[in-house]
Amino acid sequence: MLKTTKLLLAAAATSALMAGSAWAEGLISIIITDPANPYWLTEGNVAEATAKSLGYEANVAAHKGDTNVESTLIDTAITNKSVAIILDPANADGSIGAVKKAVDAGIPVFLVNAEINQEGLAKAQLVSNNAQGAALGAEAWVAAMGEKGSYVELFGNPADNNAATRSNGYTTVIGQYPDLVQAGKEVGNWDRTQGYQKMQSLLQANPDVTGVISGNDEMALGAIAALKEAGKLAGVKVGGFDGSPDAVAAVAAGEMEYTVLQPVAVFAAEAVKQADNFIKTGATGAATEKQLFDCALITKDNVGKYSAPFTLSE
Repeated sequence: MLKTTKLLLAAAATSALMAGSAWAEGLISIIITDPANPYWLTEGNVAEATAKSLGYEANVAAHKGDTNVESTLIDTAITNKSVAIILDPANADGSIGAVKKAVDAGIPVFLVNAEINQEGLAKAQLVSNNAQGAALGAEAWVAAMGEKGSYVELFGNPADNNAATRSNGYTTVIGQYPDLVQAGKEVGNWDRTQGYQKMQSLLQANPDVTGVISGNDEMALGAIAALKEAGKLAGVKVGGFDGSPDAVAAVAAGEMEYTVLQPVAVFAAEAVKQADNFIKTGATGAATEKQLFDCALITKDNVGKYSAPFTLSE
């Protein structure tokens, strides 16, 4: 009798485990930076669609780089009894408290696109391989410049580690070419309008620049607008980073030399899948918390393979 009971219990446990592997319900809260930027819009859309395809409810909100808003959105996710949070953190240091608050409430957090400066809180941190992408872009930019000239750099948000990683990657490559001289560098905070304004200022101080290397596409597109307005675009090589639809169009039109594609559509979906794994099994299925996804270069030669926002077909 005891043996039979054990067998029945084992069978029931196996059945429950099998049922659990297919079960999914509850709310996944997705918090991005700003949907006005096509990069973050895609990030939110892909994460939401993936969550819904796995059987969850999902909603998307944006903190717009404000850690106070981010903290309030985390509170809302906790109040709504979210089963997981997908977060693009507002600040490498300033977002640690918000993540900890969610973790203390028993909600697993999965970070996308940007890191926080503390490991062991989030279940996963999924980001582009920014150092690899920066080297890829800088090498293409150096070739376009003919290894010489005066240039300026547009730097992203200083609170985002990605900005420094990309800038350092540019410097490592460009520093090997003594005939490439940096005439100026400005912070554009990932924003197109700021890129335009900062490029105007840089042009006033350095009217003979022949190159612009940018931390992202939005700032690069702002710079292109300023260069067009000044009648100087034809003589200036502009490089971007993100792989946004507008940047790809600029590459196709010959206004931008290249853009470095961040695989945001890939890791936004992967973050939700890892959240699903964790909810069901207690493990993400990934070998490490921090995970890097390699970038790809988009030039005039392969621009036709851009098949969807932030997606390059084989």
